[in-house]
Amino acid sequence: MQTAVDEARHGMDHNHGGPFGAVIVKDGKIISKAHNDVLRTNDPTAHAEILAIRQASETLGSFDLSGCEIYSTSEPCPMCLAAIFWARIGTVYFGSGQEEVAKIGFDDSRFYELIRGNRDNPELNLVNVEKEKCMELLERWERKPDKQMY
Repeated sequence: MQTAVDEARHGMDHNHGGPFGAVIVKDGKIISKAHNDVLRTNDPTAHAEILAIRQASETLGSFDLSGCEIYSTSEPCPMCLAAIFWARIGTVYFGSGQEEVAKIGFDDSRFYELIRGNRDNPELNLVNVEKEKCMELLERWERKPDKQMY
């Protein structure tokens, strides 16, 4: 966890982003480490966990990070949690929680409301369009003989 804290401090001190750091470990060895880089890159997805997953995947040459653990200075936001789940990381160690980061302006409650099924959100319109055309893609994938599941 100390490496994640150091990463967060570095990013914060250099105005790269918020006070967040993450480290991915496999077999007791650090595979990747990152800090929030949203401000420096102007990329809203440049959260520490996402960047650490990208680095670990590149290092290991795989999208499947089974057997890895992630250490995050704060409880991962819904986007990061989804990425952790997709990467098949089995254990998340975190420091501060949702309530603590919300108090300093990183409030994810609107995302949790959406996840709970509350689609009445004035900040986001979810509009289903051209379903038939998009369903053709799913059908084509189903028939694809050389598809690789991930």
